[in-house]
Amino acid sequence: MIRLPLDKYFPDVSRLSYGCMGLGGEWHGEDINDNDVRLAHQVVDTLLDVGINHIDHADIYRTGKAEKVFGRVLAERPELREKLILQSKCGIRFGDEQGPNRYDFSEQWIIQSVDNILQRLQTEYLDTLMLHRPDPLMATEEVVRAFEQLSSQGKVRYFGVSNMSGQQMEFLQRHLPEPLIANQLEMSLTNLGWVEDGILVANPEGSNINFPSGTIEYCQTHGIQLQAWGSMSQGLFSGRNLDGQPDHIHQTAAKVAHYAGLYQVSREAIVLAFLTRHPAQIQPVIGTVNSDRIRACADVERVTLSREHWYDLLFAARGKHVP
Repeated sequence: MIRLPLDKYFPDVSRLSYGCMGLGGEWHGEDINDNDVRLAHQVVDTLLDVGINHIDHADIYRTGKAEKVFGRVLAERPELREKLILQSKCGIRFGDEQGPNRYDFSEQWIIQSVDNILQRLQTEYLDTLMLHRPDPLMATEEVVRAFEQLSSQGKVRYFGVSNMSGQQMEFLQRHLPEPLIANQLEMSLTNLGWVEDGILVANPEGSNINFPSGTIEYCQTHGIQLQAWGSMSQGLFSGRNLDGQPDHIHQTAAKVAHYAGLYQVSREAIVLAFLTRHPAQIQPVIGTVNSDRIRACADVERVTLSREHWYDLLFAARGKHVP
């Protein structure tokens, strides 16, 4: 029985997280409508049917409409709230009359953001709040005050971060009385920086890796849940048209299809299994609104790649052998 680092805080948390960025209609379109609500109900039903109970939001998804439509689902079916683990993020501010696109970890903005998130989700608390992207102007004392207030008021149970390095987490953690429990980063079969960071140590090829060095190890050492956004590579290896794609993408797609047949699971499951095979017990975040693809992703529970098959996929995805 595989246990995630999150099990310490949420027993029986699902292996996969569902990212809600696809809910709520168009990014800059009109407000949510009945069709958007019906789709959200359908997605939630499918998630529960396949055992996915971890739900990932952010206040900026669909400019707040993703949370709003999910809130309609919870309002219409309040019994669902205790069955779900709700996570959201704040700290990214779009351009407005006050300034350009920016990050904001000020005490006032964090607290205001959570109040707005709870209002849209129509719930009294978040299970986890994440700081969405690093704010260069972060004052740790303000973050501490915001977290303490949100915790004491019962509005947030636990805290985490997104898109932060291990060093940034360590710096912030020094000032926090409670542990940061998760870090969400882009990791996939196409975005391999999380693997390359380890295998290209002291190798000239490693000079251009776009992944914070040592972050995987920091999270493993401290029992922090690594969550992978972009985990499905936008369907690149599970049915998307590959016209114009480079040879190594075609070869990787062929390998994924081969192993799907060998393990008798979906192609989606093989793509995700490349992440879940890692000893850090990565939790992939999936985002499709298609019920069939959600079910296909849940197939990952039925497969553990062998070491040789994992490296075979890595070789194909890199387009060359490991050094």
